[in-house]
Amino acid sequence: METLLFLFPQFTYMAPKEEAYFKMLGAEDAQAAKMKDDSSRSKERKSRFSLFLTKSGSHENISPQKKTNTTLSNISPETALQWSDSFEDLLKHPDGVEAFTQFLRTEFSEENIEFWLVCEEYKSIDSKSKLLSKAKYIYTVFIESEAPKEVNIDYNTKMAIKANMSHPTRSTFEAAQMKVYSLMKKDCYPRFLHCDIYLRLTRRKGPGATMFRRRSRSCVFNERGEPTQPSAW
Repeated sequence: METLLFLFPQFTYMAPKEEAYFKMLGAEDAQAAKMKDDSSRSKERKSRFSLFLTKSGSHENISPQKKTNTTLSNISPETALQWSDSFEDLLKHPDGVEAFTQFLRTEFSEENIEFWLVCEEYKSIDSKSKLLSKAKYIYTVFIESEAPKEVNIDYNTKMAIKANMSHPTRSTFEAAQMKVYSLMKKDCYPRFLHCDIYLRLTRRKGPGATMFRRRSRSCVFNERGEPTQPSAW
């Protein structure tokens, strides 16, 4: 009799509880399916933006991937050494920007230099309609949460940009650009000067080779060709 009651719960007082239990399982499955669907949509959205970046003419204008390593091989050591004077000098030279971008790419942070470059381009726009279009592009690609190339800026700066998106001005991204610039200058630039990419351009062997000698009795030159204190032969 107990077996029959188990097989046919609709005839027992336990049926409502059984039914509620299975309904609860159904609700949990539906919730899980919804979360999975939301996750898939988010990934699809980021994928579409990445494809947009690849095909966008605006992105090609700022993308350092237009150049190749072959271009850098034609740079003289003297030119490359000038980039060590200051971060500003590095950014003034197109090949310096390219070399720095290649370095950032090895650290998976090339979005920083791309954001800085597109902000420089943005500030030169005169047309209001083009300014609005470019502002939306920059916000979508670099600023909003989970953007394809989201830069690391603080919450207040991000919210200030969002509040100005309906009527953007040339200074809309200025605060964010300066923060990214400061990050590159203080954190990335010093490492760039010791990376293999830069050392190859300056014809230096690496961190272990800090000095080399020229045949002179009066002085010894370091890697940059600067004289140092003489030493005994």
